[in-house]
Amino acid sequence: MLKLKKIFVAISLFAVASTTLFTSFEANALPSFSRQTGAACSQCHTQSFGPNLTPFGRDFKLGGYTMGGGKASNIPAVSALISGSFTNTNKDQTDVPAGYNKNNNFTFDSVNAFYAGKVYGKVGAFAEFAYDGVSKKAQMDNTDIRFADNLDVMDTPVTYGISLNNNPTVQDLWNTTAWGFPYNGSALQPGAGSSALIDGGLGAQVGGATAYTMINNLLYLEAGGYTSLSNGIQRGIGIPTGDRMEIDGAAPYWRVALQKDWKGHFFAVGHYGMMADVFAGRDHTAGTTDRYTDIAFDATYQYMANPKHIFEVKSTYIYEDQKLSAWNINNGLNPNAKSYLNTFKFNTSYTFDQTYGVTFAYNNVKGSNVSTLNTADDGTTFYDIGKPNSDYYTAELVYIPFGKSGSILAPWLNLRTSLQYIGFAKVNGSTQKSSDNNTFMLNGMLVF
Repeated sequence: MLKLKKIFVAISLFAVASTTLFTSFEANALPSFSRQTGAACSQCHTQSFGPNLTPFGRDFKLGGYTMGGGKASNIPAVSALISGSFTNTNKDQTDVPAGYNKNNNFTFDSVNAFYAGKVYGKVGAFAEFAYDGVSKKAQMDNTDIRFADNLDVMDTPVTYGISLNNNPTVQDLWNTTAWGFPYNGSALQPGAGSSALIDGGLGAQVGGATAYTMINNLLYLEAGGYTSLSNGIQRGIGIPTGDRMEIDGAAPYWRVALQKDWKGHFFAVGHYGMMADVFAGRDHTAGTTDRYTDIAFDATYQYMANPKHIFEVKSTYIYEDQKLSAWNINNGLNPNAKSYLNTFKFNTSYTFDQTYGVTFAYNNVKGSNVSTLNTADDGTTFYDIGKPNSDYYTAELVYIPFGKSGSILAPWLNLRTSLQYIGFAKVNGSTQKSSDNNTFMLNGMLVF
């Protein structure tokens, strides 16, 4: 196990070093893909600009970001993104960062720098560095470095490759968790419920390698693993102390999916998961770890026969088995007790002319009660019982004026604006005053 961990640490360091090198150049991101391939952003993305991919976009990512053909492909593959928002909640919020109002806030959310495109030969990368305008901190963000190639096996086309990345599912083709809806938000919007470890719990804190193959554009298989970046690296890339995780050894990750594009009707069903023994907060005092086993299933349907009218349905379900031995010991509880977390996500969208879009999404989180041992002022101890259970929906209207072949300054300028409303039926196990968290947001993202 020690030898395996050393191998993954070496891979992690290589990924971080490579990412740092890539983001040190001046200029690119999503527009860089368009300059490299000669294809408009709308050919890869269902709404011209944004993470959600078309079948062509998935093929481009599968092939390692190296497809060429663009007249401006000799320009360095760098870009930048600026995002901001206005956030209003139904009731004033009590826990807001210093310098902000309890309600009705305009925020400069982030500046992101990217390297996105071919590196050399059959190696390509998507590497992101982000500055958070609310926390005033910078960190390395989603990164996916790939080698990919093709061959024929008994007249069957096969694509195979290796991904070095820093966030489980960031390399995924079907926008399950790392690139799932909603595609933007604000640091000042209220949160709800817990999330599975595979659903963003390790983002930018790990380094991993996976090997993958797509057989006959039908069957996708992927397997690999992750280990934690060192405490010094996590600190160096801006991970807050309390959020830092440490994987004990290596955490296996796997993915299998079936997809079919039939005359403009695209279908995909799949399964993904991982298992990890974790020291939360990098705390070893309990002498043991918390174990998370995530088992997930997802499905996608896209109507792409007429690009004027794109319709899509996506869903994912994650079951997380939790054996929180370290957490229970630290709170004076039974170290062998088990708990669970269920996460269900569903969204459906319609996009007209890859310019105007409407999306409706529903999220449901359910899990075991959580008991925390606390001490009162008089010295007596008591248990607080908490629940992660939450129900909420999101409705979004989006307008994307640029991103098509005839757009102004294409492909150098892309803009995404959205109106978003989040309604809460239950927040952390309670329906009382849950609507106080209902949120209206105006978001804007400019990438160039």
